[in-house]
Amino acid sequence: MRHLTRRFALAAAATFAAGAPGLTLAQGKDIRIAHVYSKTGPLEAYGKQTQIGFMMGLDYATGGTMTVAGKKLVVIEKDDQGKPDVGKSLLAAAYGDDKADIAVGPSSSGVALAMLPVAEEYKKILLVEPAVADSITGERWNKYIFRTGRNSSQDALANAVASDIAGLNIGVLAQDYAFGRDAVKAYKEALKKAKIVHEEYLPTATTDFTAGIQRLVDALKDKPGPKVIAVVWAGGTPPFGALAALDLQKRYGIGVGSGGNILPAMAAYKQFPGMEGATYYYFGIPKNPVNEWLVSNHYKQYKQPPDFFTAGGMSAAIAVVEALKKTAGDTTTNKLIKAMEGMSFETPKGKMTFRAEDHQAMQSMYHFKIKVDPAFPWGVPELVREIKPEEMNVPIRNKR
Repeated sequence: MRHLTRRFALAAAATFAAGAPGLTLAQGKDIRIAHVYSKTGPLEAYGKQTQIGFMMGLDYATGGTMTVAGKKLVVIEKDDQGKPDVGKSLLAAAYGDDKADIAVGPSSSGVALAMLPVAEEYKKILLVEPAVADSITGERWNKYIFRTGRNSSQDALANAVASDIAGLNIGVLAQDYAFGRDAVKAYKEALKKAKIVHEEYLPTATTDFTAGIQRLVDALKDKPGPKVIAVVWAGGTPPFGALAALDLQKRYGIGVGSGGNILPAMAAYKQFPGMEGATYYYFGIPKNPVNEWLVSNHYKQYKQPPDFFTAGGMSAAIAVVEALKKTAGDTTTNKLIKAMEGMSFETPKGKMTFRAEDHQAMQSMYHFKIKVDPAFPWGVPELVREIKPEEMNVPIRNKR
């Protein structure tokens, strides 16, 4: 996959280079978009997918012209390395030195939280994609923040649809940072019938899960009724291999559950046929023209399907272009905010709408069940049903 993403990165660089001379010759006729994401670091795979999806989304939404209202779109890429302090300084440099009109990113929730005050200081929009923590559009939010990515509450409410069964005992295995903590908090609030009996938080760089899994097993094994370990994990080394090796279902009647993930991570899902959960995106699920375009063109360019964060990057790009179309290319922040609040736009997941109260994109999620298909190297999430935005009472957590 590296040589494929490298090839696209070169194409993206060529796009930027083509736009660069115009900065000298026709200052003010370009729209400058900073994309701050994890080119390197623990979420590198997520960042690269987002970048590919973002560039494809700009191509799609502008009909291949890379212009809006006669103005060239110029993308300035920044590598936050997954480090909050780096992301914060890069965003300040993008707004201040590079004169970015709008910024998109980052990959990490921790980085996003560090970047939020910078957008407020410079009074410019930060469109968050794909960082998930609720607090981004919750208590740490400000009016310059929009998000196309789903938040922890949307993840939790959707996964509760798949797992909120009376008498179910749940042990949670999550990462010990904003993504994991916010996700579990939202999941607990969403559950009405099932009960969380133990929460295990491990460092994001964990590779040895033995002690953590043992604590979960000890908390669950003697509970009457169905039992499951719910995994909330992003990037790094996921715990699925360690869980499968212990054969917990056979030994203790303990199942494993999780949400969607990138395709390489879902290779481990083949060890858990029948596992249910909810996902943000899987290329074979949504049936709409935007997703058909993405899947078809991604196969043409990369000889493989688009992944979890590719769709998110495309959604962010479409949102940016649609907002700019509404303002006729005017990048004045207040005009963009007015255009984006309540704005609906078509994405690979179907229609999204920015909620006016917190600028969170309301969107569908997908209840799935894992099927093992020898034609695919990953566990295939087969659609049980689409969970529409109006079915999820996503809390408004900010103090606006």
